[in-house]
Amino acid sequence: MIPETKDPEGAKTARQWFGVFRHTGRAIGLVWSTSPRLMIALGVLTVIAGILPAAVAYIGQLIIDGVVAAIDQVKNGGEVSYRPVFDYVLMEALVVTAIAGSQRGISACQSLLRALLGQRVNVMILEKALTLNLEHFEDSEFYDKLTRARRDASQRPLSLINRTFGLAQNTISLISFAFLLVQFSPWAVVILAVAGLPVFFAEAKFSGDAFRLFRWRSPETRMQIYLEMVMAREDHAKEVKLFQLGPRFLERYREIFRKLFKADRKLTIRRDTWGFLLGLLGTAAFYAAYAWVVADTIVGSITLGAMTMYLLLFKQGQAAVSAILSAISGMYEDNLYLSNLYEYLEQPVNEVDGDQDEGPVPGDGIRFEDVTFTYPGADSPALENITLHIPRGQALALVGENGSGKTTLIKLMTRLYRPQQGRILLDGLDLTDWRQATLHRRIGVIFQDFNRYQMLVGENIGSGDVQHFDDSERWQQAADRGKAAKFIDAMPQGYETQLGRWFKDGRELSGGQWQKIALSRAFMRQQADILVLDEPTAAMDAAAEAEVFSHFRALMTDRIAVLISHRFSTVRMADQIVVIERGKIVEHGNHEQLMAQDGHYAKLFLIQAEGYR
Repeated sequence: MIPETKDPEGAKTARQWFGVFRHTGRAIGLVWSTSPRLMIALGVLTVIAGILPAAVAYIGQLIIDGVVAAIDQVKNGGEVSYRPVFDYVLMEALVVTAIAGSQRGISACQSLLRALLGQRVNVMILEKALTLNLEHFEDSEFYDKLTRARRDASQRPLSLINRTFGLAQNTISLISFAFLLVQFSPWAVVILAVAGLPVFFAEAKFSGDAFRLFRWRSPETRMQIYLEMVMAREDHAKEVKLFQLGPRFLERYREIFRKLFKADRKLTIRRDTWGFLLGLLGTAAFYAAYAWVVADTIVGSITLGAMTMYLLLFKQGQAAVSAILSAISGMYEDNLYLSNLYEYLEQPVNEVDGDQDEGPVPGDGIRFEDVTFTYPGADSPALENITLHIPRGQALALVGENGSGKTTLIKLMTRLYRPQQGRILLDGLDLTDWRQATLHRRIGVIFQDFNRYQMLVGENIGSGDVQHFDDSERWQQAADRGKAAKFIDAMPQGYETQLGRWFKDGRELSGGQWQKIALSRAFMRQQADILVLDEPTAAMDAAAEAEVFSHFRALMTDRIAVLISHRFSTVRMADQIVVIERGKIVEHGNHEQLMAQDGHYAKLFLIQAEGYR
């Protein structure tokens, strides 16, 4: 057996360093697919901008030598001819104009690509978000990944492309400079190339440190964003002011900043100090070459024009080398940050859509067969061994303390989660075999934490059925069923009223009105034969809730209704009542049966009834 050998640490580090550049090709492909024309234009202008500086230096030599020759001719009493020198001046002016035009063109292409690419990457992030499972959004580590992806995602691909083209431009310039410098001495080219390496390695090292710092502090950055939202959003303002939380939250915000700034300051000082010290080597190399060229000019080895050209070439060449190494270092940094974007975009999604649009037993309703579900990272199941049948035409009420598993059961029934054990059937077909779009069209749902969209009233209701999002007639029908039509009609602009305070002329609703809007939203799906109401009337008074639920029962003939409520005056109207404790069904029956059992349900009912006496 051949013994296992390990790579030297230096080789391993180099391989990792160059491996980071694997995203460069993907970024180029992304920019190309965003706008091929702009990328071609950027490439052509880059080549032009790379070649012409050497031409300026060469023409400058011709001008100076021409001037020196004309001066000598005057001294010798000859006739002066201005035309050759002026031709060179005009030629240089045209070349400089072309350089300025190409740089302007490059800037314009970059600006246009920045806008297009920013939109493209943000859309990619949002498209990915739409494919993710609910569990991803309830995972703090995933949120860190999302935060890292979104912070610089729209800028890094274009930055990488700009640096790639800048690298090409400066490489072309350096080659053209080297072609002219080698006529003076090949060693001048070597000095030019080597002088910038120390700064390059320092920048690459500190770019990696900055990236690791960026990844490390994602949770703190997310907390800062959250604190900003809490202190500056209208839906948090009441409690923040009433409980005088503002100063405390602001101080926590400052503490996080101080912690992050301390690390930033330390890195910045180290980076700039080493950059300055190592940059002195490049400065020393330039002035050594400067003295060399001047000495050769004094002894007559080269002309005054040639001296001017070589000094200009060496100075511009040194700038080109610095720009090349800086571009490579920047590309390394951009690739590090792009790894965040592609890490997010490549997040595995286990969702496998079914291909069935109907079950083998139409009308059978919903069946839970020995279903157990545990949230990721949890120590105990949220639901355990749930067996339940909800036939078509019946209403089921779920009763239990907060955290007992009621909402989790709803999430499983709507296939937002999948059980680890057992199965859930609709019309005799496992939910995993249903086509998701078909399944969701059959379900209307209002969660206790329903969304309050900062949109028009009609759009708030229309969001319940995306296929009829703009159907004003459907809005009115759904609002009538959800008992929201009365107060909507009283608004000056009716269904065109802007809700929320985020936008101009927005109107805020009471908690009960918002719940009626959400209830109307659930009724938008007229083809839905399963309606789920998770605490739909918590913000309404008892009389309004009883009216809504009585109306709701009348509308749910030959359909399935699932209700979660803490008000037993409403719960008692259900055909079935399930009492859940710690994820298990402890009682099951209708109101009369459960009262006769004199168990947990009966005790809760009597306690609540006593409160109304």
